[in-house]
Order: sequence, then structure tokens, then C-alpha cells
Amino acid sequence: MKTLNEIEQYYQENTEWMNKYIKSFYNDNKEIQAGISIKEVHTKKVASISGVLAGHLQLNKHDVILAQIIGLFHDIGRFKQFTIYKTFNDALSENHALLGLKVLQEYNLLERLSSDDRQLLEFAIRNHNAKQIEQTKDKRQLLFAKIIRDADKLDIFRVLRPYLTTGDIEPCSAVFVEQFKNGGQCDYKLIRTQNDRKLVRLLWIYDINFSWTLSKIVSQGYIEEIINSLPQTADMKIGFGVLKNYISQKLKQPDMPVAY
Repeated sequence: MKTLNEIEQYYQENTEWMNKYIKSFYNDNKEIQAGISIKEVHTKKVASISGVLAGHLQLNKHDVILAQIIGLFHDIGRFKQFTIYKTFNDALSENHALLGLKVLQEYNLLERLSSDDRQLLEFAIRNHNAKQIEQTKDKRQLLFAKIIRDADKLDIFRVLRPYLTTGDIEPCSAVFVEQFKNGGQCDYKLIRTQNDRKLVRLLWIYDINFSWTLSKIVSQGYIEEIINSLPQTADMKIGFGVLKNYISQKLKQPDMPVAY
């Protein structure tokens, strides 16, 4: 696509296509339909957040729309995944990012994009759920992977909010607590308890790329809610302190406009 009008039209047409595609997974089974509905709203939210974040970084209009397109398609694999496996757990089914790329290929949804934009989109989607972004010398691909990862995490905090509970009996696993005290990431495959799941969301903070995203997470009260729902042990309190200090320092670092 060579013109701004072309990519704008592409985004509009594929937004309509996605609406129809998602509706094709609607199901009379209440459990399945609830899962599909959650991801339907999430898809729209992430597309919007991606565009706003790209605008905040002062990307050009083409790239703002491209960020929205990536947000639109980032979880396209979730609908088939949940219908087939009845779970969003990749470890119990398959990697939803890779499944999504197969769906995009199956429907030839990327053929109208330029070669550069198509490769960028595939890189961003492939890496949106990875523990770490794969190494690349392409700074533009890296930027868009960071944008979708931030947008995705920001909305997942919203999605998970209703499921926060206090008084979960099983403690956080020692491996997660140790990583939390050190301010690091941990392998999701090691999750064993509900409190592990909640703690992982706090560990996500160390993987947030932009101060804009972190400020939104903080202002919505997500972090304090998770902290208050977790065991208040001595080790956990050390982790809370390390996290809050990191957040304070990160928010002092303004996001710089992207230079082309």
C-alpha cells in the first residue's frame, strides 16, 4: 500500500471482517460464549490503545494505523483456540500467536500490505505474548513489538480485575517470590497457584516499555489492588518495595518521540 487512504481503507475493511469473523464463533454454550466475548472486547480495546500509544510516540499517521491493525489482529488465534480447546492457556493448547499467524495466512489477510509492513506485523504478533522479544536489528519491528506488548498488557489488567480475590490459601511459589524480590521475570509455565497468577501480573511491570503505559496502569489502581490481594509476608513486602521504587523511577523517564 502506497497511500494513507489505502491503509485507512484496509483497516476499516478488516475491522468489519474481524467483527464478522468473531461472530462466527458465537456459541450457545455459555462458557464458550463468555470466553469469546471477553476476547472480542479485548481485541477492540487493544486496537484502540495501540493507536493512542503510537500517537503519543508521535509516529506518522501510516504507522499509527499500522499499530491499530496489529492490535486488531494480535489475538485472532484466540477464537479458534478457545473453541477447540476450551482454554486460553497456551501450555494446555497451542501458542495463540502462532495460531493467529496461521489464520491470517489462511484468509490471505496480509497480502495487500507492503512486504515491510507485513513482515513487521508478523514479527509483532509473533512476539506479543513471548517472555522476551526475539533479537532483531530492525528498530521499527522492535518498536511495534513493544507497542503491542504494552497495549496488550494494559488491557489484560482490566480483563483480570474482576477475578482478583483475597484470601487465596495457597501461597506464591518460592521461585516467583524470589524473582519478585529481585525485580525480574519468571517463566509462566511454572505457575502453580492463583496467587502465582496474580504475582505474575506485578512482574509484568518490569516488562512495560513506555512510561505512558505504566502511568495508565498506576492511575487505574491495578497495582495496588493486586498487592492488597496477595499474602503480606516479609518476602512479599520486600518485593512490593522494590516494585514501587522501580515504578517511581520509571515514571520519571518521559517517553521520547520516535525519530524516523
